[in-house]
Amino acid sequence: MEKNTIIGFILIGLVLMIWLWISTPPQKPLKVNDDSTKTTQTKTQREIKPAATDITSSKKKSKEDSLGRYFSHLNVGKGKIFIIETDIYRAEISSLGGSILKWELKQYKTWDKYPVNLVNSTRGGDFHLLFYTSDGKLVNTKGLYFQPSFTQNQIFKIGENDSLTIEMILSVNNESRIVKTLKFYGNQYSFNAIYRFDKMESIIANFAYQVTWSSGMPYSEHNSVDESNFSKAFAYAGGELTEIDASNLNEPAMDSISGKVAWIAERNKYFAIAIIPRGKDSQGAYIEGRRSGLPDEGAREDYNIAIEMPFMSHTTESDSFTVYLGPLGFDAVKKYNVGLDQIMSLGAAWIIRPISEYVIIPVFRFLKIFIPNYGVVLIIFSFIIKIVLHPLTKSSMKSMQKMQALQPMMNEIREKYKDDPQKMNQQVMRLYKEYGVNPAGGCLPMLLQLPILYALWAVFSSAIELRQASFIWWIQDLSIPDVVARLPFRIPIFNITEISGLALLMGVTMFIQQKMSVKDPRQKMMVWLMPILLTLMFNSFPSGLNLYYFVFNLLSIAQQAWINRQHKGEPLRKIEVKKSFGGWISKIAKDLPAKQKH
Repeated sequence: MEKNTIIGFILIGLVLMIWLWISTPPQKPLKVNDDSTKTTQTKTQREIKPAATDITSSKKKSKEDSLGRYFSHLNVGKGKIFIIETDIYRAEISSLGGSILKWELKQYKTWDKYPVNLVNSTRGGDFHLLFYTSDGKLVNTKGLYFQPSFTQNQIFKIGENDSLTIEMILSVNNESRIVKTLKFYGNQYSFNAIYRFDKMESIIANFAYQVTWSSGMPYSEHNSVDESNFSKAFAYAGGELTEIDASNLNEPAMDSISGKVAWIAERNKYFAIAIIPRGKDSQGAYIEGRRSGLPDEGAREDYNIAIEMPFMSHTTESDSFTVYLGPLGFDAVKKYNVGLDQIMSLGAAWIIRPISEYVIIPVFRFLKIFIPNYGVVLIIFSFIIKIVLHPLTKSSMKSMQKMQALQPMMNEIREKYKDDPQKMNQQVMRLYKEYGVNPAGGCLPMLLQLPILYALWAVFSSAIELRQASFIWWIQDLSIPDVVARLPFRIPIFNITEISGLALLMGVTMFIQQKMSVKDPRQKMMVWLMPILLTLMFNSFPSGLNLYYFVFNLLSIAQQAWINRQHKGEPLRKIEVKKSFGGWISKIAKDLPAKQKH
């Protein structure tokens, strides 16, 4: 194989490895049990300065802070809690702040088998209002007592097709009040909220207020670093997604957006919270996050999100919102028709995401209709992708086979013209031309496969369908690495202390592939180097993804063996040089004068 071709293969491999290295969260064996011991206190809100307003949030108030003459009497009282029970979630609501205290998903468990709770209960619940008053005070309704329409510990059970409406009133005085109405549904992970302001025009200042979610989300996975690497906050405005990722330890990340915002949201690896204004247009948003360290080299990210709404100072006005607290399933978030699916990690929008959204997810979902085991689904999916990519991989394998057959002649040319590199390259290119070999023929099909492979990685690495889904034997969770052994030491650079069985199997199949396709003695090192490096990198991948690659490699080995057998002993033939178009045109042109004489 020519030197330039070898360099090309090496560069392609390096690009692939660097891309996977950057995209893959590092594995660190961490436990997230008690949320209260793993979180850091962050600012409740920061400053939002959209358009013509200046609603400024503040640090958490000290006990000496005053709520002013309008709300100071509302921060004392006794909170009442009621419970919502449906088939898919259990929620607790408090009259203190009208807060969502708990939102437990019945169909999803944490790594240690407790119901997944999306509300940080240790911080007093969430979903509040923030605004300035005409006497210059910043009021957060989180610490104010509403008058509820329910009794203490009242339990409401909602059927699949039923709904329930609850009203809570914050009475500022005999005339002015804020009414918070929540409507829950038995078959949805979202609820509707309406804030109504009665005669608040002389109390709320600056013609604006915020709806906030400021306590972040509890973690539910065993590896907190992995979960943190998927955690982000978002604001969607004008068809464009703004996101922040607090990836640096103790370094806040923040952004503000002016104008109409369709929704704000935050997510961790598998779950999300979103606030979607309905009816009246919002006029800005603010998102903020901070990453903090946990014991045992752990990490946690907390996000605050706020959306700003205009306050028109009418005698009575109201705004409605849809609040989503649920899994990051594509269908679950897509149905809200506001682009909420943009928060899913499906790859780059311009090429990768369409493959994920319109090919991989539909096929994957279709297979699940007939096959209950997701491991079997992944195996069948590997067969389908292999069939789709067969023309590309076949072309690549045949091209590499021709290159191997040309090796003896290329070695002769290199030996003959070793003192004249320019002449050597000319003769090598002539050899390619005579035998119809494209030196890039083995690389190009591999490059064309990269968008599909990346889309598969994007979908399978964060697909909630694979979360806690068992396959067979030791593979009991397709969303995390399948550990078969623990090392008494740490492998440097890759930070590996546990060995994945499927990653090892994938590495073995890759070695067999390299052994079958690489015959040049000068590339002997690559036969070992690539499988070893990729095995180390894939060691932290979810077992479902490694299962897919393992089966795909097995099929590639079978395909390579079939192609080798089909073309075994087939001699190299020089291609017939076709006469050019210009040649017979020239001949006609020469004969034309002779015919005209007759």
